[in-house]
Amino acid sequence: MNSANEHINKHFFAVIPAGGIGSRLWPLSRAAAPKFLHDLTGSGQTLLQDTWDRLLPLAKGRIMVVTGNIHAQAVEEQLPELDLQNIILEPTPRDSTAAIALAAAVLAQRDPDVIIGSFAADHVILDQALFEATVKEAIEVAATGKIVTIGLRPTEPSVAFGYIHKGERLSTKSACEVLNFVEKPNIKIAKQYVDSGDYFWNAGMYIAPAKLLLEVLKETEPELHESIMALASAWGTKTQESEMAKRWDKLKKIAIDYAIAEPAAKKGLVAVVPGEFEWHDVGDFASIAELQSQGRKGNLAVLGHGRVLADSSSGILVSDTGRLVALIGLEDVIVVDTPDALLITTKEHAQKVKSLVDVLKASGHSELL
Repeated sequence: MNSANEHINKHFFAVIPAGGIGSRLWPLSRAAAPKFLHDLTGSGQTLLQDTWDRLLPLAKGRIMVVTGNIHAQAVEEQLPELDLQNIILEPTPRDSTAAIALAAAVLAQRDPDVIIGSFAADHVILDQALFEATVKEAIEVAATGKIVTIGLRPTEPSVAFGYIHKGERLSTKSACEVLNFVEKPNIKIAKQYVDSGDYFWNAGMYIAPAKLLLEVLKETEPELHESIMALASAWGTKTQESEMAKRWDKLKKIAIDYAIAEPAAKKGLVAVVPGEFEWHDVGDFASIAELQSQGRKGNLAVLGHGRVLADSSSGILVSDTGRLVALIGLEDVIVVDTPDALLITTKEHAQKVKSLVDVLKASGHSELL
């Protein structure tokens, strides 16, 4: 690595937004114990711990976690190396823009030239060397004044992800300009995207100079920007708590894709670096089953503490109780056994779990959420 790149990398700070309930993973994932606090891969570590370890070679001593107040104790227990000045606690969830922008603003006060990289706490990435090389290239491109996203090469025409439309090549190894971001398409359009070779899956990983992120936010969401900057100014002072109490719950809920990435792409400020590493978004139990089965049909994956008897069955069983579960003649089944709730569905209907959570919320069963 040359000295210029070493200098750039010293200004890099990784941010892990660890929020969201993960409602498609109910009843395992709850408001008080969301999916990133669970081992969903069988690695022996939680998704959050895996993410921390993945970022450590790139940003040792320079990792910030943004999470909810109610998760503070669990996060600190799971990440004993986390410096407490590098944790931001949200009183309530306000979506990704508020979380990432506040981290950017706080870090920019410490280092005006800081380049931040935002990496979700619930992704599974299996090739560490390729991941590190990709992030290093993204940091190099970001240092030229770009917001950089890591695009994943589609393995199938999925309707579960948004897409990134790439344009002309830039001067680094593999980066391209981003023409635009596309919402989750229908299957016909997704197939056209994949066949063209000009689209990547959008995994929501962003690497950019903090100042640039905040400049774009000032243009697109001036009120949100003003509040974020006021909170950052009060950070670490006697007024931090009162400012958070006054401002946080009033912040606009908006995803960073809409508030920053999409408007910036229209101005030619966004680049994409292809990520050739194997990546999984464990968004529902079907995706966990696919990850655990490693492409083997007829395989029954078992996570947790369950005792299982299975005959001619496939899919996934997740147990948090230790009781015996017997399955006979069930294909692509999903069974999630917790002390106060039991979920039984199939891979085909895994995305519908979120709707069930919405029903529980609407019917006043908050104790189950």
